[in-house]
Amino acid sequence: MQYFESDYMEGAHPRILERMMRTNMEKNPGYGVDTYCTEAREKIRKACHCPEAEIHFLVGGTQTNATVITALLRPYEGVIAAESGHINQHEAGAIECGGHKVLSLPQHDGKLSAEDVDKFINDFYADLNYEHMVSPGMVYISHPTEHGTLYTLAELEALSCVCHKHHIPLYMDGARLGYGLAARNTDVTLPDIARLCDVFYIGGTKVGALFGEAVVITRPGMIKQFFSIIKQRGALLAKGWLLGIQFDTLFTDNLYMQISQNAIDMAELIAQELQERGYRLLAQPQTNQLFVVIENEKMQELSKSVVYSFWEKYDDNHTVIRLATSWATRKEDVVELLKLL
Repeated sequence: MQYFESDYMEGAHPRILERMMRTNMEKNPGYGVDTYCTEAREKIRKACHCPEAEIHFLVGGTQTNATVITALLRPYEGVIAAESGHINQHEAGAIECGGHKVLSLPQHDGKLSAEDVDKFINDFYADLNYEHMVSPGMVYISHPTEHGTLYTLAELEALSCVCHKHHIPLYMDGARLGYGLAARNTDVTLPDIARLCDVFYIGGTKVGALFGEAVVITRPGMIKQFFSIIKQRGALLAKGWLLGIQFDTLFTDNLYMQISQNAIDMAELIAQELQERGYRLLAQPQTNQLFVVIENEKMQELSKSVVYSFWEKYDDNHTVIRLATSWATRKEDVVELLKLL
């Protein structure tokens, strides 16, 4: 079988595993106060050009989104997101379970527009009954989006400007951030994200780590006692040094960006070949996710040899499937996939 279902199908980069083995019998203090977490935080601050940032390590993406959003919102507030946004579609109501409503707006290639956000907030407060309604308390975006698309620097600046205008935070889900930063034609850098977002996280689970996400709060004190909130949400890992070792390794010698590039290279090989063969792609590929329109009969045949993600029904005879490459995808796997397609 060939596995292209997602970008967390493999374990961890060998450098991480080697380092964890070397340090396995060490005794470290818990809850992220160890030297590995300290060193990882400093390397992330340097990479972000944000020396004052608070860095917290959590285990997984849904857990991180739910914890950060709960911490940022008051009880009467909700979070603005694209209707296709991950928190609105594929997190099993984790945000609503925490007592907050997702305020969904139209998506444009998977993205939110600053104009839509500004209009929504203006219209909300123009309604004299707004105190009886869920207030917009923050904006959620992901980069890359659920559609594999990327925000441009201009789009991100516009969203940041609208959020500042309305005094609400901009939060970026960076589960696949490495692949967004490594994309060919992006003009968004990690320092740009740190400058324009109030909070974001750097995904490790899908980009070379066994598990783990690094939350970056760009303004110190923005979330009071975030450590306590993390623990309340069951998101505080006692063996925190396991997260520190992984992120310290990923942010040593530019490893995070190097391994992210592999996913982009492999996705481009697949996309080019598919387009030459006449396959239709739902969107022009930008990162490591490819959305392929495929005949239903061919899809059933393919399922015998390839693990992929169902995305959506296209018409009576076609389905959209998602193929995802990762930091560990090998060229020989791509060659085998293309033979099957």
